[in-house]
Amino acid sequence: MSQVTETPMKKISLDKVVLNMGLGKSGDAISIAKVALEQISGKKPSTRNAKEAHRDWGVRKGEPIGVAVTIRGDDATALLKRLLESKGNIVNGKSFDNFGNFSFGINEHIDIPGVKYDPQVGILGLGISITLSRPGYGIRTRSKHKARVGKKHIIKSHEAKDYLTKEFGVTVT
Repeated sequence: MSQVTETPMKKISLDKVVLNMGLGKSGDAISIAKVALEQISGKKPSTRNAKEAHRDWGVRKGEPIGVAVTIRGDDATALLKRLLESKGNIVNGKSFDNFGNFSFGINEHIDIPGVKYDPQVGILGLGISITLSRPGYGIRTRSKHKARVGKKHIIKSHEAKDYLTKEFGVTVT
């Protein structure tokens, strides 16, 4: 009677949570979005610039049109619990890709527990992207001798769904 145990290299963990507000315009909207993201995450957000010009929309290349912040570690776990709570701990099954990532959006940032309404900020929507990883995933991003993650080591969508259900008590529909 041999009992099958999971190897430590197959253990899935939360790598990062990225909050993004794409505004499509610069100016006061960028500073307002920075305040909102700082309220949500407690970290300082950075601007995202336009990669190309769109004359019809009045956007020039290099102009700030969005704001994003990346959270890692224990802060990311605590934030993800709050974000999932604002969605009722329900995630759509179509939100997962085949590499252990998933995304969802929140229409009103004041739905997130711990965020109060501020009349100067108003109500803003945001997109959330979550990346899961396993030990050994650093070979993709290291500076020397980059390599691909093996086919059997990649996090499949069903494994990511099982991890979310087990760790965060999320219902995947």
